[in-house]
Amino acid sequence: MSQQFTPPPMPGYGPPVAPPPPKGPRTALIATAAAVVAAVIASAVTAGVSGDSEAKPAPTVTVTKTAPAAEGEAGAESDAGSEPAAEEAGSGDAYGLTDTVAYDNDVEVSLSGFGRGVSSDYAAPENTPYVKFTIKVVNNSDATVDANQMTVNCAYGDEGKEGEAIYDDGLDGLPDTRILAGRSLSVTWACELPKKETFLQVEVAPDWESEESIFAGDVK
Repeated sequence: MSQQFTPPPMPGYGPPVAPPPPKGPRTALIATAAAVVAAVIASAVTAGVSGDSEAKPAPTVTVTKTAPAAEGEAGAESDAGSEPAAEEAGSGDAYGLTDTVAYDNDVEVSLSGFGRGVSSDYAAPENTPYVKFTIKVVNNSDATVDANQMTVNCAYGDEGKEGEAIYDDGLDGLPDTRILAGRSLSVTWACELPKKETFLQVEVAPDWESEESIFAGDVK
């Protein structure tokens, strides 16, 4: 019998070697690292928001309803129509035109003496129908109030059109003075109000640090 010859294995060759098993899923490692980074960023943002950047609370305002004038005492210039009820004034939406607003720093603001007119040929703006009223600021606090820092803005009508301030004889705008502690100041102000319009809105702030109070109602 003839024997079958089997050649010896060649050097450097042999059965394939299986690759080593993977050490772990890379996706899980990446997701874990991302979660840690997100937690660190969220903690830093939370610490920044809760720091010194918190807004100061706005001053609270209470309202005192002005007592109605006796019949025959109110003239043409003090005739203001319907205003929001006193119990509604505390909602912060608007106060009546003749309400008195008392700030928590013991400063009071009120409006009175509403009357209509038309500016002269030399006014700014000229020949413009307006409403004139008195702004009274009572300083019951221990500090001085700068009347030059008072802000006054008017609007009229259902669409809230801006009522431009009127500068005319006797209407010179805000005084360049201060209100000492325990003293008061009355300022005559006028703003545009067309003859066919009756609804008036007046926003007043006694100084730059105080919240504006909104007075609203109808003017005859």
